[in-house]
Amino acid sequence: MHYDVFNGDADGIIALLQLRLSEPKESVLITGVKRDIKLLSQVGAQKDVSSVTVLDVSMEKNQDALSSLLDERIDVFYCDHHRTGKVPTSNHLETLIDTAPECCTSLLINRKLNGEYMAWAIAAAFGDNLKAAANQLALKNGFDEAQIAFLEELGTLVNYNGYGASLDDLHFTPVELYQALYQYPNPFKLLDDEDSVFYRLRAAYQSDYQQVSTLAPVYENEAIRVFELSCETWARRISGVFGNEIVNQDPNRAQTVLTQNQDGESYMVSLRAPLSNRTGADEVCSSFETGGGRKAAAGINVLPEADKQRFIQALTDYYSS
Repeated sequence: MHYDVFNGDADGIIALLQLRLSEPKESVLITGVKRDIKLLSQVGAQKDVSSVTVLDVSMEKNQDALSSLLDERIDVFYCDHHRTGKVPTSNHLETLIDTAPECCTSLLINRKLNGEYMAWAIAAAFGDNLKAAANQLALKNGFDEAQIAFLEELGTLVNYNGYGASLDDLHFTPVELYQALYQYPNPFKLLDDEDSVFYRLRAAYQSDYQQVSTLAPVYENEAIRVFELSCETWARRISGVFGNEIVNQDPNRAQTVLTQNQDGESYMVSLRAPLSNRTGADEVCSSFETGGGRKAAAGINVLPEADKQRFIQALTDYYSS
């Protein structure tokens, strides 16, 4: 049996969407909330694995599970834009990886498919906050202003749905959302269907966004801003997209959103590097135990309250230098 393993955000979902629209294949779907990235171990626990596709999931965080699959001579196609760690050498591993700040997994799949589902790739790039790359690709391929605005909103909404502490926080599980979107090879058809997930996510996002529309930073200096959200379901859902919005509003400073975890003693961290210097987010977050990500955007799943000031200092030191 083939297994498709993908991140539950816009980039992971739409990367798989493009690939399976072009190359239909019966498969078992393995995914989770956006922060659930150690997904390959779920595949290794199965007995019927013949091949695996991995999309938008950090190789660095799945090294042991990947090595185990390769040792079993299972063919793996791995496409991603996060930190890799040491890439294994194996005849059973095919990789398509680019960690450049202006790249995402869906753009890599778009390149592999020669632009077969260009509109979907553009939506994914917008969802991953790659506005410049998405706009450039859209204009180059003749999309008009209204179409571009829709693809940006669609990507934002699909990405918004991936944030939460567990699947219970989400409006749709990533599998449900992928399967719903798969019915629309042309994403503009979502606009014609008033019952589509697009309209349902739009309404949910607008409701959650009202909670943060007037939020002010709890700390700021010349290099960074820090915002805090309470331990609420809406806060966990909005945290990532809110991080994208505030860095677009203030592109020369790093932006951090700290969302209180349910234990009351730690935070979930969403960090966005300045748009004027899209680097370092992965380095800062990876220096903390549950951190990781990519150069332009990264996070920490559990930042203890006791480490909050150390994190703010690390952030300030990195982006002030």
